Amino acid sequence: MPPRPMLRIAEIFASVQGEGLRLGEATIFVRLAGCNLRCSFCDTKSAWDGGRPATVARVLAAVRGLQKKRPASWVCLTGGEPMIQDIGPLVGRLRAEGWKVQIETNGTVRRPIPFDWITVSPKPPGYESDPRLRRRAREVKLIVTGELTLAAVRRLRTEFPVRVPIFLQPESNAEWSRAKAMRLFGRATGEGRPNIRLGVQLHKIFGIP
Repeated sequence: MPPRPMLRIAEIFASVQGEGLRLGEATIFVRLAGCNLRCSFCDTKSAWDGGRPATVARVLAAVRGLQKKRPASWVCLTGGEPMIQDIGPLVGRLRAEGWKVQIETNGTVRRPIPFDWITVSPKPPGYESDPRLRRRAREVKLIVTGELTLAAVRRLRTEFPVRVPIFLQPESNAEWSRAKAMRLFGRATGEGRPNIRLGVQLHKIFGIP
């Protein structure tokens, strides 16, 4: 019998979606370990390495247990970068059991998996992402770091379909980043760039894990 495929899991927890269009919805998060970028401003550096090995069945059991305590119809796969692992079997089992599955990805790695919701968060310096993910994205989460420029916002607006909102999300809700987000928002919308929005991290405002 071949060995069962294993995933490296950083944590599994019930919370609310604190970012983007699904803001405030009850969600179960499966944070996978490992990342191919390792940005200096990352707020989940603990997920870069290690993680606990777990079978798909064990992850499902954890999700079911959390769902009983805090009912949620959404499971969000995040990281790290979840696409660097073979998450196809997990997504298939989750959807077969009735959950809707969101993935948060930096967009540089693509797997042909039928997600219900794709959040792409391109990262500096190149802000690159797979064109096939761009076409399927429901939203873009653009972290307002010290190096984010209006030129990058302009370019990303041309690369993603107009129907896909680009959220300017302040880095860790910091005051300097909020001010910069406002400036970029004002300049981008002043130029007529469509569907540019301001974002926040709601879970940090409310102190929700």
